[in-house]
Amino acid sequence: MLRNGLEPWHVLVVLAVVILLFGSKKLPEMARGLGKSMRILKAETKAMREDDTPATADAAPGTAQSTAAPAQPAAEPRPAAVNPTNVTKATETPRSTTA
Repeated sequence: MLRNGLEPWHVLVVLAVVILLFGSKKLPEMARGLGKSMRILKAETKAMREDDTPATADAAPGTAQSTAAPAQPAAEPRPAAVNPTNVTKATETPRSTTA
């Protein structure tokens, strides 16, 4: 019964539930937002790793450092701030004035 944790029909049921809950129109928007978030997270973790590595790790202690300017890493463009989008547009219905 539980030989594998996730069988193919489990995936189909989960996909059907997700499509029913969110609708086929919002799924691409959600995937785009998730992709942007993952790119931002990846860029930030890479920047944190670069900040943690010492710049003079290869120089032996007690030796004179070169007077040449250190090579700057290639500046990667930071992802632009994600602007929120209005996904639901409420339309007002005119109320009748007669009661």
